[in-house]
Amino acid sequence: MNNRKEQLAAIDRLLTIMDELREQCPWDRKQTLESLRHLTIEETYELGDAILDKDMKEIPKELGDLLLHIVFYAKIGSETGDFDIASVANGICDKLISRHPHIYGDVKVKDEEEVKANWEALKLKEGKKSVLEGVPKSLPALVKSSRIQDKVAGVGFDWEKPEQVKEKLEEELAELQVEVESGDKDKIEAEFGDVLFSLVNYGKHLGVNPEDALERTNKKFIKRFQYLEGKAKEIGKELSDMTLSEMDVFWEEAKKV
Repeated sequence: MNNRKEQLAAIDRLLTIMDELREQCPWDRKQTLESLRHLTIEETYELGDAILDKDMKEIPKELGDLLLHIVFYAKIGSETGDFDIASVANGICDKLISRHPHIYGDVKVKDEEEVKANWEALKLKEGKKSVLEGVPKSLPALVKSSRIQDKVAGVGFDWEKPEQVKEKLEEELAELQVEVESGDKDKIEAEFGDVLFSLVNYGKHLGVNPEDALERTNKKFIKRFQYLEGKAKEIGKELSDMTLSEMDVFWEEAKKV
């Protein structure tokens, strides 16, 4: 691995290239904070895919793409005089120091939970009116529910044991069933949301990230279904022409592949 001097040289090289592209490339010169936003989101998801796939060759490439975006935003900020890469880096350094008084101050903590509790308390001292202010409105609902529960748990608003959450989940499932039998679509949706929220909380208490768990299942399902499609093609059939029992034979095979 590169030493600190080489790492700093690499960052300086990237900053120089960014300056050159912004001056000389028509596409790069045209970009704005707004035009880059959706591309940054896409790059973040690509990094997430590489991490879930444990693709150690792809992860640094995706990190590079994200780093480019950070440098790009900072370059645009420097042109408007609002911020630059130095203020961005110093800003996060200052925040890390202030949010870790157990490292850079005289605060004592015994475990990770106390660190998280201190983190949320410090945010409120910095002027935030709610511990939930830091949850982005545009987050996907599943990720948002997980972050909400992490935030409130940081100030002690949470169940103490997984068994309690499981009981709550079972209670919510029972309430959902009542509304399913009533046929009221609006109430069914409301209770279904409660079930999902409780399930996310149960996952947190089991040490399971719900987004990672669901995406892992998505990938598994896609792999198995594509195997099924391939086998159907081998025997000259369309899936729509096959019975469920016929498809299930190949599905069970897919589980073993």
